[in-house]
Amino acid sequence: MQKRPNILFLMSDEHRADVAGFAGDDIVRTPVLDELARTGVVFRNAYTPSPICVPGRQCMMSGQLPKTCSCEGWIDLQPGYQTFARHFSRYAYSTVACGKLHHLDFDQMQGWTQRPAGDVHLSTPHIEDRIEEEFSRYERPFGDFKWSDTKEIQRAGVGRSHILEQDQTWTDAALRSIDWHFNCAQYDREDPNRPLLLKVSLLAPHYPYQIDADKFGYYLNRVHPYLNQEISSHPFLSRRQVRPGIDVNERELRRTTSVYYGMVESIDTHYGRVLQQLKYVGQNLDDWIIVYTSDHGEMLGEHGIWEKQKFYEGSARVPLVIRWPNGFAGGREIDANVNLCDLFATFCDMAELPIPEGLDSRSLTPLLNGDSSGWNDESVSQFGPHNLMIKQGALKYQYYGPDMPEALFDLDKNPEETVDFIDAPEYADTLTRFRRRLSELGHGPDADPDYRNAGYV
Repeated sequence: MQKRPNILFLMSDEHRADVAGFAGDDIVRTPVLDELARTGVVFRNAYTPSPICVPGRQCMMSGQLPKTCSCEGWIDLQPGYQTFARHFSRYAYSTVACGKLHHLDFDQMQGWTQRPAGDVHLSTPHIEDRIEEEFSRYERPFGDFKWSDTKEIQRAGVGRSHILEQDQTWTDAALRSIDWHFNCAQYDREDPNRPLLLKVSLLAPHYPYQIDADKFGYYLNRVHPYLNQEISSHPFLSRRQVRPGIDVNERELRRTTSVYYGMVESIDTHYGRVLQQLKYVGQNLDDWIIVYTSDHGEMLGEHGIWEKQKFYEGSARVPLVIRWPNGFAGGREIDANVNLCDLFATFCDMAELPIPEGLDSRSLTPLLNGDSSGWNDESVSQFGPHNLMIKQGALKYQYYGPDMPEALFDLDKNPEETVDFIDAPEYADTLTRFRRRLSELGHGPDADPDYRNAGYV
């Protein structure tokens, strides 16, 4: 029986899809990711199921949209919930996670059989039988420990970054895991004949924005911060503005942008070390399925907004590269709309494992093999009980609940997302179609009360 393929899943945190050499950015230095893209397949329209860390990651792991898996806000999957790691472990995969999962409930493994280094901790709401009076003595307002976006920008620069130190630790753990899996068989401590699913999940380029002096100096006078941006009049899309010339000055924006670029370069270097370690232990990378993505993007000052939570391209779109020379031809780009939820079914398909029922996950293998004829060109993203984005073709519809206006962007006509076409007469039929789909997804005034999943399968 032929061995199932090894899988290396590389993941970063808050990486804009357009800040990479392979994405056309000629300033940032990302040679490792660029080579993966050159020899793999790049998805130009990949979206997060939720533009914020916890639900985005939980949905990706479960292959289900937020409403399907009940992760519509800062909410974890229920303990024991089906994840692709749990599914793969049932088929004799060694499932190893080094780094960030951002899961805060009791089930800290989420199906991974090994977590040699990671963010393993329970948040206080999940502590059993906690004494509420004691916890109340130490409560702090959220603003006490979460800086404003303005303060994040003002404090950006050269510094000792716990983000990068943690990434160093997690990368070192990944190198040891590779060595253990492939070099320790002589001691009967591991079986290199078993397939390996290895996730290396780093924190950068997530804020706080701090980087070493060398990278800071390189990027400081090369980057182009977003200035004089047109601000949306939409009551949600305009929230949390950081106004150039009022809240922060141009130099502070340049400093922050340069740090962000340096942090992107940092993750690229760490991934290079992981790939080199695989070569060192005698692995042929062409035999491996290698995937790179991020949980969501970073606005980086575009539209006057920082961080995420928006359905703008800078926040909701993510980089996605899949490389497997022994499985499909590389050196290609795919424009179809896809979602991080689709990775569950894709991993199963490539490893020839059964795809569980009830997922909001579609295998990307037809697209990887050049067949887009049957693809449902849709991607959905959601945050909270109301906010929902539906992307079909170049059109991006957004719903924000009964008390806010809808929004509609046409990226073919206005890739900058500065024109809202929601009231344009020529989009009336399109809007009717989107509203019908909104209801099918369990949202809006006519929400389907029997919603179970997106209905892709």
